[in-house]
Amino acid sequence: MALEKKEEWKTIADVEALPEGTRAELIDGEIFYNMAAPTVVHQEIVGFLTRKIGNYIESNNGKCKVYPAPFDVQLSANDKYNLVQPDVTVVCDRDKLSNGKRCIGAPDWVIEVVSPSTENNDYIRKLMKYSMAGVREYWIIDPKNDRIVVYNLEMGLQAGAFDPPKTLKEKVKVNIYPELEIDFSQLEL
Repeated sequence: MALEKKEEWKTIADVEALPEGTRAELIDGEIFYNMAAPTVVHQEIVGFLTRKIGNYIESNNGKCKVYPAPFDVQLSANDKYNLVQPDVTVVCDRDKLSNGKRCIGAPDWVIEVVSPSTENNDYIRKLMKYSMAGVREYWIIDPKNDRIVVYNLEMGLQAGAFDPPKTLKEKVKVNIYPELEIDFSQLEL
């Protein structure tokens, strides 16, 4: 479903025109910037996941790449109204990285670590964007509520597309890598 274009909608060009070093996301033509610096817990989770996923890919001679934020993702080559920076992005189709600036097209796996300023976007807006774009798997990690929600978006958003929520002390199975299970009890918070 296409959204109606409004004159006040911002584009990727507006984000690119921001001062260098400004972290910003563009969702449905609205720029979200001046985001607070991530907390220590947030960064511990992102670092832990980046290492675990990267080590798994490397040890299996995988072709996928893992990127921690800030890393721009343009969910569709034709969409100039959305540019996101997931906390962890896994891209398996290297052609989506060919412009050297960002991922253009849906990554295979996206992980967002919820912060107070991003909660609404992570749980609602980005879930819909990622689902519609063709992201295969989406994790929402909410440290404040000790919750990990895993969406297998290859199934769509119908009932059963997500597993019962886990805690930050449990093992979580990865849908796109059936042999990979991440043991969050190893995460020292």
